[in-house]
Amino acid sequence: MVWENKTFNSDFVLLGIFDHSPTHTFLFTLIISIFALAFLGNTAMVLLISLDMQLHTPMYFLLSQLSLMDLMLICTTVPKMAFNYLSGRNSISEADCATQIFFYISLLGSECFLLAIMAYDRYIAICHPLRYTNLMSPKICGLMVACSWILGSTDGIIDVVATFSFSYCGSREIDHFFCDFPSLLILSCNDTSTFQEVLFICCIVMIVFPVTIIIASYACVILAVIQMGSGEGRRKAFATCSSHLMVVGMYFGAALFVYIRPASDRSPTQDKMVSVFYTILTPMLNPLIYSLRNKEVARAFMKVIGKAKSGEWGA
Repeated sequence: MVWENKTFNSDFVLLGIFDHSPTHTFLFTLIISIFALAFLGNTAMVLLISLDMQLHTPMYFLLSQLSLMDLMLICTTVPKMAFNYLSGRNSISEADCATQIFFYISLLGSECFLLAIMAYDRYIAICHPLRYTNLMSPKICGLMVACSWILGSTDGIIDVVATFSFSYCGSREIDHFFCDFPSLLILSCNDTSTFQEVLFICCIVMIVFPVTIIIASYACVILAVIQMGSGEGRRKAFATCSSHLMVVGMYFGAALFVYIRPASDRSPTQDKMVSVFYTILTPMLNPLIYSLRNKEVARAFMKVIGKAKSGEWGA
Protein backbone atom coordinates (compact mmCIF):
# COMPACT_ATOMS: atom_id res chain seq x y z
CA MET A 1 0.00 0.00 0.00
CA VAL A 2 1.04 3.59 -0.58
CA TRP A 3 0.63 4.30 3.15
CA GLU A 4 3.17 1.61 4.02
CA ASN A 5 5.73 2.93 1.55
CA LYS A 6 5.75 6.40 3.15
CA THR A 7 8.03 7.51 5.94
CA PHE A 8 5.31 8.20 8.47
CA ASN A 9 7.63 9.66 11.10
CA SER A 10 9.03 12.39 8.85
CA ASP A 11 7.71 15.85 9.69
CA PHE A 12 6.18 18.59 7.61
CA VAL A 13 7.24 22.21 7.96
CA LEU A 14 4.64 24.94 8.40
CA LEU A 15 5.96 28.12 6.78
CA GLY A 16 3.53 30.15 8.84
CA ILE A 17 2.24 33.62 8.19
CA PHE A 18 4.59 35.86 10.20
CA ASP A 19 8.31 36.53 10.37
CA HIS A 20 10.07 38.34 13.24
CA SER A 21 10.00 41.83 11.78
CA PRO A 22 8.49 44.56 14.00
CA THR A 23 5.36 44.77 11.84
CA HIS A 24 4.78 41.02 11.90
CA THR A 25 5.48 40.88 15.63
CA PHE A 26 2.75 43.46 16.15
CA LEU A 27 0.36 41.48 13.90
CA PHE A 28 1.16 38.28 15.80
CA THR A 29 0.38 40.04 19.09
CA LEU A 30 -2.90 41.26 17.57
CA ILE A 31 -3.83 37.72 16.49
CA ILE A 32 -3.10 36.38 19.99
CA SER A 33 -5.27 39.13 21.48
CA ILE A 34 -8.10 38.21 19.09
CA PHE A 35 -7.64 34.56 20.04
CA ALA A 36 -7.91 35.44 23.74
CA LEU A 37 -11.11 37.44 23.14
CA ALA A 38 -12.58 34.63 21.03
CA PHE A 39 -11.68 32.04 23.65
CA LEU A 40 -13.17 34.04 26.51
CA GLY A 41 -16.24 35.16 24.54
CA ASN A 42 -17.23 31.71 23.33
CA THR A 43 -16.50 30.11 26.69
CA ALA A 44 -18.68 32.75 28.34
CA MET A 45 -21.53 32.08 25.88
CA VAL A 46 -21.44 28.32 26.51
CA LEU A 47 -21.39 28.78 30.29
CA LEU A 48 -24.00 31.55 30.28
CA ILE A 49 -26.51 29.53 28.27
CA SER A 50 -25.96 26.45 30.44
CA LEU A 51 -26.35 28.41 33.72
CA ASP A 52 -29.41 30.52 32.89
CA MET A 53 -32.62 28.46 32.80
CA GLN A 54 -34.41 31.12 30.75
CA LEU A 55 -31.94 30.51 27.92
CA HIS A 56 -32.71 26.78 27.79
CA THR A 57 -34.58 27.12 24.49
CA PRO A 58 -33.79 25.64 21.05
CA MET A 59 -32.42 28.93 19.71
CA TYR A 60 -29.95 29.36 22.55
CA PHE A 61 -29.05 25.68 22.60
CA LEU A 62 -28.04 26.03 18.94
CA LEU A 63 -26.15 29.21 19.78
CA SER A 64 -24.23 27.37 22.53
CA GLN A 65 -23.27 24.69 20.01
CA LEU A 66 -22.04 27.37 17.61
CA SER A 67 -19.89 28.86 20.37
CA LEU A 68 -18.55 25.40 21.27
CA MET A 69 -17.58 24.75 17.64
CA ASP A 70 -15.91 28.16 17.35
CA LEU A 71 -14.05 27.53 20.61
CA MET A 72 -12.73 24.19 19.35
CA LEU A 73 -11.88 25.67 15.94
CA ILE A 74 -9.60 28.40 17.26
CA CYS A 75 -7.93 25.93 19.62
CA THR A 76 -7.21 23.66 16.64
CA THR A 77 -5.08 26.19 14.75
CA VAL A 78 -3.89 29.14 16.85
CA PRO A 79 -1.99 27.43 19.73
CA LYS A 80 0.21 25.46 17.30
CA MET A 81 0.83 28.57 15.22
CA ALA A 82 1.80 30.53 18.35
CA PHE A 83 4.08 27.74 19.60
CA ASN A 84 5.89 27.54 16.27
CA TYR A 85 6.35 31.30 16.07
CA LEU A 86 7.63 31.69 19.63
CA SER A 87 9.84 28.60 19.65
CA GLY A 88 11.20 28.97 16.12
CA ARG A 89 10.35 25.29 15.48
CA ASN A 90 8.00 25.10 12.51
CA SER A 91 7.79 21.33 12.20
CA ILE A 92 4.63 19.28 12.63
CA SER A 93 4.46 15.48 12.57
CA GLU A 94 2.21 13.67 10.13
CA ALA A 95 0.11 12.38 13.03
CA ASP A 96 -0.38 15.91 14.38
CA CYS A 97 -1.05 17.21 10.87
CA ALA A 98 -3.70 14.53 10.30
CA THR A 99 -5.28 15.35 13.68
CA GLN A 100 -5.36 19.06 12.85
CA ILE A 101 -6.96 18.41 9.45
CA PHE A 102 -9.58 16.14 11.02
CA PHE A 103 -10.69 18.64 13.67
CA TYR A 104 -10.47 21.61 11.31
CA ILE A 105 -12.56 20.02 8.53
CA SER A 106 -14.97 18.36 10.98
CA LEU A 107 -15.69 21.64 12.76
CA LEU A 108 -16.07 23.60 9.51
CA GLY A 109 -18.49 21.03 8.14
CA SER A 110 -20.45 20.77 11.38
CA GLU A 111 -20.77 24.55 11.57
CA CYS A 112 -22.08 24.69 7.99
CA PHE A 113 -24.94 22.36 8.88
CA LEU A 114 -25.51 24.00 12.27
CA LEU A 115 -25.99 27.42 10.64
CA ALA A 116 -28.58 25.84 8.34
CA ILE A 117 -30.37 24.38 11.40
CA MET A 118 -30.33 27.81 13.04
CA ALA A 119 -31.95 29.32 9.94
CA TYR A 120 -34.60 26.58 9.98
CA ASP A 121 -35.23 27.31 13.68
CA ARG A 122 -35.91 30.99 12.90
CA TYR A 123 -38.17 29.97 10.01
CA ILE A 124 -40.29 27.76 12.28
CA ALA A 125 -40.36 30.37 15.08
CA ILE A 126 -41.58 33.18 12.80
CA CYS A 127 -43.61 31.37 10.13
CA HIS A 128 -45.13 28.58 12.27
CA PRO A 129 -45.06 29.86 15.89
CA LEU A 130 -47.96 27.65 17.06
CA ARG A 131 -46.12 24.49 15.93
CA TYR A 132 -42.71 25.61 17.21
CA THR A 133 -42.68 23.54 20.41
CA ASN A 134 -43.49 20.38 18.44
CA LEU A 135 -41.24 20.95 15.43
CA MET A 136 -38.30 22.14 17.55
CA SER A 137 -38.72 19.93 20.61
CA PRO A 138 -35.58 19.16 22.65
CA LYS A 139 -35.44 15.67 21.13
CA ILE A 140 -35.69 16.88 17.52
CA CYS A 141 -33.30 19.77 18.16
CA GLY A 142 -30.75 17.45 19.79
CA LEU A 143 -31.07 14.98 16.92
CA MET A 144 -30.43 17.67 14.30
CA VAL A 145 -27.39 18.97 16.18
CA ALA A 146 -26.04 15.43 16.55
CA CYS A 147 -26.45 14.93 12.79
CA SER A 148 -24.46 18.11 12.12
CA TRP A 149 -21.59 16.82 14.31
CA ILE A 150 -21.73 13.37 12.68
CA LEU A 151 -21.79 14.72 9.11
CA GLY A 152 -18.91 17.09 9.83
CA SER A 153 -16.84 14.35 11.49
CA THR A 154 -17.52 11.97 8.60
CA ASP A 155 -16.24 14.57 6.16
CA GLY A 156 -13.15 15.06 8.35
CA ILE A 157 -12.38 11.33 8.43
CA ILE A 158 -12.79 10.98 4.66
CA ASP A 159 -10.52 13.95 3.94
CA VAL A 160 -7.80 12.73 6.32
CA VAL A 161 -7.78 9.16 5.00
CA ALA A 162 -7.80 10.31 1.39
CA THR A 163 -5.15 13.02 1.89
CA PHE A 164 -2.72 10.67 3.64
CA SER A 165 -3.24 7.87 1.12
CA PHE A 166 -0.85 9.80 -1.17
CA SER A 167 2.95 9.81 -1.00
CA TYR A 168 4.74 13.03 -0.08
CA CYS A 169 8.29 13.51 -1.27
CA GLY A 170 10.71 16.31 -2.02
CA SER A 171 9.85 19.55 -0.27
CA ARG A 172 7.67 19.01 2.80
CA GLU A 173 7.06 22.71 3.40
CA ILE A 174 3.39 23.61 3.76
CA ASP A 175 2.79 27.22 2.75
CA HIS A 176 0.25 27.85 5.49
CA PHE A 177 0.09 28.42 9.26
CA PHE A 178 -1.77 25.12 9.82
CA CYS A 179 -2.31 21.83 7.99
CA ASP A 180 -4.93 22.63 5.37
CA PHE A 181 -5.38 19.71 2.99
CA PRO A 182 -5.37 21.77 -0.28
CA SER A 183 -1.94 23.16 0.67
CA LEU A 184 -0.79 19.66 1.58
CA LEU A 185 -1.91 18.03 -1.67
CA ILE A 186 0.39 20.34 -3.64
CA LEU A 187 3.35 18.48 -2.09
CA SER A 188 2.17 15.03 -3.17
CA CYS A 189 4.26 12.93 -5.56
CA ASN A 190 1.07 11.42 -7.01
CA ASP A 191 -1.48 12.77 -9.43
CA THR A 192 -4.17 14.23 -7.17
CA SER A 193 -6.26 15.90 -9.89
CA THR A 194 -9.10 13.35 -9.70
CA PHE A 195 -9.16 13.51 -5.92
CA GLN A 196 -9.21 17.32 -5.99
CA GLU A 197 -12.19 17.22 -8.36
CA VAL A 198 -14.01 14.92 -5.93
CA LEU A 199 -13.10 17.24 -3.05
CA PHE A 200 -14.42 20.19 -5.05
CA ILE A 201 -17.77 18.40 -5.43
CA CYS A 202 -17.80 17.51 -1.71
CA CYS A 203 -17.13 21.15 -0.81
CA ILE A 204 -20.03 22.24 -3.00
CA VAL A 205 -22.32 19.80 -1.19
CA MET A 206 -21.02 20.80 2.26
CA ILE A 207 -21.34 24.53 1.56
CA VAL A 208 -23.99 25.05 -1.13
CA PHE A 209 -26.56 22.65 0.38
CA PRO A 210 -26.66 24.46 3.77
CA VAL A 211 -26.62 27.84 1.98
CA THR A 212 -29.67 26.77 -0.04
CA ILE A 213 -31.53 25.85 3.15
CA ILE A 214 -30.55 29.18 4.71
CA ILE A 215 -31.68 31.20 1.67
CA ALA A 216 -34.99 29.33 1.43
CA SER A 217 -35.64 29.72 5.17
CA TYR A 218 -34.95 33.44 5.21
CA ALA A 219 -36.91 34.04 2.01
CA CYS A 220 -39.95 32.65 3.82
CA VAL A 221 -39.08 34.64 6.94
CA ILE A 222 -38.80 37.92 5.02
CA LEU A 223 -42.17 37.34 3.35
CA ALA A 224 -43.76 36.55 6.73
CA VAL A 225 -42.19 39.64 8.36
CA ILE A 226 -43.41 41.92 5.57
CA GLN A 227 -46.96 40.68 6.12
CA MET A 228 -46.84 41.33 9.88
CA GLY A 229 -49.25 44.01 10.96
CA SER A 230 -47.33 44.92 14.11
CA GLY A 231 -44.35 47.21 13.67
CA GLU A 232 -42.91 45.99 16.97
CA GLY A 233 -43.17 42.36 15.84
CA ARG A 234 -41.49 43.23 12.56
CA ARG A 235 -38.59 44.96 14.32
CA LYS A 236 -38.13 42.07 16.76
CA ALA A 237 -38.12 39.50 13.95
CA PHE A 238 -35.57 41.45 11.93
CA ALA A 239 -33.38 41.98 15.01
CA THR A 240 -33.41 38.25 15.76
CA CYS A 241 -32.57 37.22 12.19
CA SER A 242 -30.07 39.96 11.35
CA SER A 243 -27.51 38.62 13.85
CA HIS A 244 -27.64 35.18 12.28
CA LEU A 245 -27.43 36.60 8.75
CA MET A 246 -24.30 38.57 9.66
CA VAL A 247 -22.62 35.38 10.92
CA VAL A 248 -23.75 33.40 7.85
CA GLY A 249 -22.43 36.08 5.48
CA MET A 250 -19.00 36.20 7.12
CA TYR A 251 -18.62 32.44 7.45
CA PHE A 252 -19.87 31.22 4.09
CA GLY A 253 -18.39 34.14 2.17
CA ALA A 254 -14.89 33.21 3.34
CA ALA A 255 -15.47 29.46 2.92
CA LEU A 256 -16.74 29.88 -0.64
CA PHE A 257 -13.70 32.02 -1.49
CA VAL A 258 -11.22 29.44 -0.19
CA TYR A 259 -12.74 26.10 -1.20
CA ILE A 260 -14.95 26.69 -4.24
CA ARG A 261 -12.34 28.47 -6.38
CA PRO A 262 -10.55 26.40 -9.05
CA ALA A 263 -7.06 25.22 -8.06
CA SER A 264 -5.51 27.35 -10.84
CA ASP A 265 -6.83 30.51 -9.17
CA ARG A 266 -5.53 29.68 -5.70
CA SER A 267 -2.92 31.91 -4.06
CA PRO A 268 -1.21 30.80 -0.81
CA THR A 269 -1.12 34.38 0.46
CA GLN A 270 -4.82 34.92 -0.19
CA ASP A 271 -5.69 31.56 1.35
CA LYS A 272 -3.77 32.39 4.52
CA MET A 273 -5.35 35.84 4.85
CA VAL A 274 -8.89 34.53 4.38
CA SER A 275 -8.19 31.59 6.70
CA VAL A 276 -7.23 34.05 9.44
CA PHE A 277 -10.58 35.74 8.92
CA TYR A 278 -12.85 32.73 9.29
CA THR A 279 -10.78 30.63 11.70
CA ILE A 280 -9.78 33.40 14.11
CA LEU A 281 -11.65 36.67 13.50
CA THR A 282 -15.14 35.23 12.90
CA PRO A 283 -15.11 33.12 16.12
CA MET A 284 -14.29 36.33 18.01
CA LEU A 285 -17.07 38.31 16.33
CA ASN A 286 -19.82 35.69 16.76
CA PRO A 287 -20.32 36.08 20.55
CA LEU A 288 -20.07 39.87 20.22
CA ILE A 289 -22.71 39.94 17.47
CA TYR A 290 -25.14 37.74 19.38
CA SER A 291 -24.59 39.29 22.80
CA LEU A 292 -24.60 42.97 21.79
CA ARG A 293 -27.71 42.57 19.62
CA ASN A 294 -29.62 40.30 21.99
CA LYS A 295 -31.29 41.70 25.10
CA GLU A 296 -31.90 38.26 26.63
CA VAL A 297 -28.20 37.37 26.48
CA ALA A 298 -27.28 40.75 27.97
CA ARG A 299 -29.88 40.27 30.72
CA ALA A 300 -28.58 36.80 31.51
CA PHE A 301 -25.02 38.09 31.63
CA MET A 302 -25.92 40.85 34.09
CA LYS A 303 -27.89 38.33 36.15
CA VAL A 304 -24.89 35.99 36.42
CA ILE A 305 -22.60 38.91 37.31
CA GLY A 306 -25.06 40.05 39.98
CA LYS A 307 -25.26 36.57 41.51
CA ALA A 308 -21.47 36.27 41.48
CA LYS A 309 -21.07 39.58 43.27
CA SER A 310 -23.69 38.72 45.89
CA GLY A 311 -22.20 35.30 46.47
CA GLU A 312 -25.39 33.42 45.58
CA TRP A 313 -23.47 30.79 43.55
CA GLY A 314 -21.82 29.56 46.68
CA ALA A 315 -24.98 29.60 48.77
